[in-house]
Amino acid sequence: MRAYLPDYSFHRAKTLTEAFSQLEAGAKPFAGGTDIMVLLDAGALPPDNYFDILAIKELQGIRSTKKALSLGALTTYSEIRNHKLIQSNFPILCASAREVGAIAIQNRGTIGGNIANSSPAADLPPGLLVYEAQINLISKRGLRTLDYTKFHLGYKKNELQKDELIHSITLKPEFQKHHHFWRKVGSRRSQAISKTMIAALAKVNRKRIEDIRIALGSVAPTAVRCLEVETFLKGKILSPSTILEAKKILSRDLHPIDDIRSTGKYRLIVSQNMLEEFLCGIG
Repeated sequence: MRAYLPDYSFHRAKTLTEAFSQLEAGAKPFAGGTDIMVLLDAGALPPDNYFDILAIKELQGIRSTKKALSLGALTTYSEIRNHKLIQSNFPILCASAREVGAIAIQNRGTIGGNIANSSPAADLPPGLLVYEAQINLISKRGLRTLDYTKFHLGYKKNELQKDELIHSITLKPEFQKHHHFWRKVGSRRSQAISKTMIAALAKVNRKRIEDIRIALGSVAPTAVRCLEVETFLKGKILSPSTILEAKKILSRDLHPIDDIRSTGKYRLIVSQNMLEEFLCGIG
C-alpha cells in the first residue's frame, strides 16, 4: 500500500535559520531522501511535516587543514569515494561508501543521513569508529562536539536532540602508516544490506602490533568496537596461536543478533573469519 501524499507536508530549508524554525515547529529533516522515499513508496512513512536540508551551504563540502579533515553532513557517498585526501588517509570510508546501494544512491545519499538513521547495518559507522571520528551537532544554541563512539545509543537511537542537525564529521589524518581493512558480507555481491561487516586498522613494527582498532557492524543494535580483542592483540607478535586466541576472545566480546537477514551464530562465525583474514594480511 502506497502513501497518500495529501497526508504529508514537505518543505525546503535553504538556510540554517530556516531549518531551525522548521525544527521548532516540529518538522522532521531529511537530506538525500534515499531512506525516506523507500518508506513513502511502501506506505510505511508516518504522516508528518518534513523538510529538505540539501540546499544548506553550511552543511555541504569537504574541508581540509593540516590537522583535520571535515566532512559536511551533506557530503554524498560519491564525494567521499572520489575525494583524493579521503582515498589516501581514510580508505575504509571510500570502500564502505562504494558498497552503499547503486550509483544513483551514492550520488544522492549523504554521510549525515547514514549516521542519523542509526541503522546497525549502516556501512559508514564501523569506519568512523576505528578512525575515532568526532561528530559536530548544530542548533540555535551553537555547535557541540562529541566523540563518535558516544553518538549511537541503541537501535535507531542517538544523541541528536530535537533542535539539532548533524553539522559535520571531523577526522584526524594520522593513519598513513596503518594497514586499513574493510569487508562486508551480504546476501549478494552488490547492493546488499550487510549480514556483518568489519573495519580494522593496525600499525605493525617488526612484526609486533603497536596499534590496532577493530569495529563490526550489523551484529548488534549499533556498530561496536571490539575492545577486548584490541587489548589482547596490542603488543603481540602475530602467530597462528595468537590469531586463534583472538577469534576465541571475539566470541566472548561479541553477542550477535538474530534477525530476518541472518542468525547470530552465522554472524559470529563470519566475523571471526573476517578477523582472521585481517590479521593474516598484516602478519
